Amino acid sequence: MLRSILRANPATDLPMLKKLLFKAAKWLLILMLLSLLPIIILRWVPSPGSMLMVERWFEFRQVGDAAVEIQRQWIPYDKIPDSMKMAVIAAEDQRFAQHSGFDLKAIQAAIEHNREGGSLRGASTLSQQVAKNQFLWSGRSWTRKGLEAWFTLWMELLWPKQRILEIYLNVAEWDEGVFGVEAAARHHFGVSASYLSDRQAAQLAAVLPSPLRWSAASPPPRIQQRASWIQRQSRQLGGAHYLREMENGKDWPRWLTLRYWRSRLGA
Repeated sequence: MLRSILRANPATDLPMLKKLLFKAAKWLLILMLLSLLPIIILRWVPSPGSMLMVERWFEFRQVGDAAVEIQRQWIPYDKIPDSMKMAVIAAEDQRFAQHSGFDLKAIQAAIEHNREGGSLRGASTLSQQVAKNQFLWSGRSWTRKGLEAWFTLWMELLWPKQRILEIYLNVAEWDEGVFGVEAAARHHFGVSASYLSDRQAAQLAAVLPSPLRWSAASPPPRIQQRASWIQRQSRQLGGAHYLREMENGKDWPRWLTLRYWRSRLGA
């Protein structure tokens, strides 16, 4: 159809087509830049909530369960015990400090596992989970996966690893309407996240594959075994040493520093 239009009046239609393509490219660029604003803002500002929280809130209202309220309370990175940080790394993404948002080895292993007929296994990193839960909707569409990759790339570029981990621990779902490790600690164990024991941290991490199915406070034997495995893995990864190395591993881009812009504006 496009060829027939161009053949009918190429002198006038070619400039029009170029104009349309230019406008489409301009709006695409604008949308891409706008999508970076929440990433830049959340580099410093505590997350006010996540898209998953909004989704769950609407689900509660749709089924008439208005009594269920979203429980969440932001807790800064330095108030979260190292054992809790290491527990989610050991359970969900042991190469978190090494990869740049996508664990290619885990993806390859998951493909091989699924191809051999095993139970369906995913390979989402902590960074990808933050991108999905913070900014996007649930589902398995290619559109959502593409946007997840986009947000993951920019988060890894603009946020240090500890910020990604901090956001993850503050937006992860731990029970019906319970989000973030502070709310989870109070809900399951009656204490602030700052006072979680190593075992309690491991049990919270152990239920993350299905937090609506299992209770971290009274997990079944299978989850108890997983919690013990998580504690062993945390020690083998290096514990606090792993975290200190991660925290010193990558600085954020120079163009986001005040020194950079002062030198530019002063030149």
